[in-house]
Amino acid sequence: MSQNPDTLHGARAELLAATQRHEAWARPFPPVVGTAHPASVLVLFGRLDSIPAQSDEATVAADLDVLLQRRAATLSSHPGQVSFPGGRVEPADDDSVATALREAEEETGLDPSGVEVLATLPEIPLAASNHLVTPVLAWWRSPSRVAAVDHAETVDVFRVPVAQLLDPETRFTSTIHRMGRTWRGPAFDVDGTIVWGFTAMVLDALFDATGWTSDWDPSIERPIEL
Repeated sequence: MSQNPDTLHGARAELLAATQRHEAWARPFPPVVGTAHPASVLVLFGRLDSIPAQSDEATVAADLDVLLQRRAATLSSHPGQVSFPGGRVEPADDDSVATALREAEEETGLDPSGVEVLATLPEIPLAASNHLVTPVLAWWRSPSRVAAVDHAETVDVFRVPVAQLLDPETRFTSTIHRMGRTWRGPAFDVDGTIVWGFTAMVLDALFDATGWTSDWDPSIERPIEL
């Protein structure tokens, strides 16, 4: 039987409740032009290793981290960017959840049996590479060791504390100049590692939907060098 997040407390319940706030996902993502390839990513939250074992209801946002990776600079799509584990749907995948878990295992070596899938979020267009991406929101019930498995695709895998991402001093607006236009979006500076683009937009929307966002200054702009 599924649990009602309205009767629960803690970060896990807040993540579940966020999936019902559809206005958070109705943001102006640039549309895909041409053929859109289905894909999915794993948005995986877990307790920090430094946090003692405790119930889900006692776990707050500041107790969490989120799994991210850096893509290889040699890739043709989004080279060198920080991303969630994920990739294109393959014929053998049963659904978007299967895709996200398979890709995460292939890229980071995580054990899917320790992952509790909470929900799939609405498809989001990723215009830069012509994908329609389904974020799969998950809770890392039993964290396993992770590392970059194939350095031709992923050069680093890391768990970023949510408290660090929520720190207003970490946040800024990224700017990208292309074809005479300027694109702006949320971004995070994690000790010099810049999280921007699709990944930052998903985190920003999710933090707003959970109510975790602290006030930050979007007028602080920094250019992204591609």
